[in-house]
Amino acid sequence: MHILITGGAGFIGSYLAEALLNKGDHVTIIDNLSTGSLDNLGSIGNNDRFEFIYGNILEIPALEYLVTKSDMVYHLAAAVGVEMVVKNPVLTIQTNVKGTERVLEAANITKTRVLLTSTSEVYGKSTKQTFSEEDDLLIGSPSHSRWSYASSKLLDEFYCTSYYRETGLPVNVVRLFNTVGPRQTGKYGMVLPRFVKSALEEKPLFVYGTGKQSRCFCHVNDTVSALLGFLEVGSFGEIYNIGSQESCTIEDLAKKVIKLTGSISPIEYVPYDKAYAPGFEDMLHRAPKIEKIGKLLNWKPKHTLDRIIRDVAEYYRKQ
Repeated sequence: MHILITGGAGFIGSYLAEALLNKGDHVTIIDNLSTGSLDNLGSIGNNDRFEFIYGNILEIPALEYLVTKSDMVYHLAAAVGVEMVVKNPVLTIQTNVKGTERVLEAANITKTRVLLTSTSEVYGKSTKQTFSEEDDLLIGSPSHSRWSYASSKLLDEFYCTSYYRETGLPVNVVRLFNTVGPRQTGKYGMVLPRFVKSALEEKPLFVYGTGKQSRCFCHVNDTVSALLGFLEVGSFGEIYNIGSQESCTIEDLAKKVIKLTGSISPIEYVPYDKAYAPGFEDMLHRAPKIEKIGKLLNWKPKHTLDRIIRDVAEYYRKQ
C-alpha cells in the first residue's frame, strides 16, 4: 500500500512511518518542520520506499496529487501543545481547520481512505471521570484561547463525519488521550517529557495548577498499534478513543518521575495564570472509555505508566 502521512515528521507520525515501512508499505510524509524534526526520521531516511516532502499543509500545491495517488491518508498535521495554542490561536484554527478541509477535498476525488487524529481536548470542561465517544461535549468560552484548539479539532470531526454521510468518503476519527514516549519534546508544554528531563537534570518539576488534575498516558507504540489497525477495517464514519485507562494526577506523576529516575528534584507549583494566561481553564479529569475501539480492533494498551517513564528517561539519558 502507499500511505500518506501529513505531519509525519512529528512525534507520533515518525513512529507510524517506521511501523508502516517495517510492514512493507510505501510511505510519503508532508511536513513543514514547524514542530516536527528530520531527526525523528533518521532511521528511515534512506529507505527506498520512503519519500519526504517539505511543505505547509495549507499551501502545498501537490497535496491533491499526493492524496489521490495514496491508498490511505493519516492526517496528523495540526497545531501542537497547550503553550502554542494559547499563544497562537489564529494559527491553530487555520492549521487545523483549513488543513483538514484541503485533505478531505482531495480525498473525496478518488474516495481515498482518511484517518483523522483528533484529541481528548474536544471533551472540554465536562466533569465526568471517563469519556465515551457518544458523550456530549462542553467547550469553554471563546474569551479563553485555550479552547480554540478543541473547537478547531471538533470542527475537523464534523467535517469528516459530514463528508462520510454526504459523499460516502471512507473516513474515521480517533481521539488521542495524551500519547507519550521517547522522542516527544516538552518544548510545547507536554508534561511527561518536561518532567523527566527536569528530573534527570536535578531541576525543579513545575506542576501547573493544583496538581490534582488527572490524566491517562498512552505509550506511542500502543497508539501506533491502534492506528495501524485502521488499515484493515471496513467500517467508516465513526469516532474512536485511543488511550490508556491508568489514571494519574499530575502531582503524583511528578512524584513518580522523581522516584523512578532517582532524582532529588523538588516539586514547585505554578498557578495557571502564570504558566499560560489569565483565566486559563483546565479539565479536572480526562480518561477514555476504549470499549469501542477494543471491539473494532481487539486493541488495548500494553505499556504501564512506570514503563513509559523508564523508556522516556532512557531516551533522554542517551541524548
